[in-house]
Amino acid sequence: MAVKIDNKCISCGACIDTCPHEALFMGDAQAEVIADKCVECGDCIEVCPTNAITLPVSAKQAVEEPTAKEEAKAPQKQDEQAPKTEVATEVKKEAAVAVPVSAEQGVWVFIEQRNGKVAPVSLELLGAGRQLADKLGVELAGVLLGNNVGHLVNTLYEYGADIVYLTEDPVFDQYRSEVYHIGVTDFVKKYKPEILLFGATAIGRDLASTVATELGTGLTADTTRLDIDLKNRFLEASRPAMGGNIMATILCKVQRPQMASVRPKVMKALEPVVNRQGKLVKGSIQINEDTLQTKVIEVVQDLGDKIRLADADIIVAGGKGMQDEKGFQLIREFAKQLGAAVGASRDAVEAGWAAHSEQVGQTGTTVAPKLYFAFGISGAVQHAVGMENSEIVVAVNKNPNAQIFEKCTYGIVGDSFEIIPKFMEEFKKLAQRGEK
Repeated sequence: MAVKIDNKCISCGACIDTCPHEALFMGDAQAEVIADKCVECGDCIEVCPTNAITLPVSAKQAVEEPTAKEEAKAPQKQDEQAPKTEVATEVKKEAAVAVPVSAEQGVWVFIEQRNGKVAPVSLELLGAGRQLADKLGVELAGVLLGNNVGHLVNTLYEYGADIVYLTEDPVFDQYRSEVYHIGVTDFVKKYKPEILLFGATAIGRDLASTVATELGTGLTADTTRLDIDLKNRFLEASRPAMGGNIMATILCKVQRPQMASVRPKVMKALEPVVNRQGKLVKGSIQINEDTLQTKVIEVVQDLGDKIRLADADIIVAGGKGMQDEKGFQLIREFAKQLGAAVGASRDAVEAGWAAHSEQVGQTGTTVAPKLYFAFGISGAVQHAVGMENSEIVVAVNKNPNAQIFEKCTYGIVGDSFEIIPKFMEEFKKLAQRGEK
């Protein structure tokens, strides 16, 4: 037997992401079920927004009948009884969740560092991790690997860490997943955290997937929101799905640790508490450099004269409303005038008007500038999650119902080809008067 899916299915994919047994897949017209894998746990039914999934009659009876028998066997006082529907729901949830009792406790953050400097995303994750740890009533820890990086420990305490797991060794001088995943998993296997977070950077994405594979647990990549289901101690990791049309919340119900990578600029770092102290736990690694298969010969960073998108204070971004590559050139001219970085929507990048390194959004870069201009950008979820932490957003779009107007500080319904030259003229006047 297996769950039934009818034609009310809208192909949102929520059930596929939720199923702990990988029993669902997206068919040509709607979600479909693999009968041999389905255990009728009911998780997919709970998340389906259109009630398109149902249990077969025998499965419903399996949930309801034991409840009736229990009530007949041990009747309670009237004021202690719960409605039958609530009891039946509880029985169903217990069968679906089946959370094992374990010793895993604690929220951990992998501390990414380069050349002895902590990456900003790691400080942001300590802020998010502090909130999760406080909800769970556990300690927050940072995992720090490197060569001569012990001076960073006090910084991690000041930004919220209660514990720092530190391993210093020359093999960690430059990042290599070959050794870094061993350093992280050694700590995890020994001290058993329930949650482990990584920054969704080039290093974090590579390391998180390697660690998850080694530990045999799940990983939710590129999340933009984190929360806790206190009843079950589940990490609720949310991210855009189905092309950015919905927000999917993904749970790892059985395996531990629960893992997620989080985009830079999405979370907020805490204000540091000077001289805050914590506990230091030192580890060691027995790996000889000569036995490693990968060698770092040289690290080169070359951005030319471009402003790095993630670090920019001002961003001028354009979307498909700029019509073509020539129209998008107006975005570049305005950005150059302001000393700003150039941003683009996915549509503009796919059209070839901008490079992928200029894309803002879920599949591009997450930004948090002081000022963000959005010209000809509709404001779909995929783009919005990449710029929603901007301090001030100025949006220009000819469509008065464009979603971007729900995200902006100031909105102008108009033609970008008319508005941008007027902006440039006014900023030129300000520059001539010496104003910023």
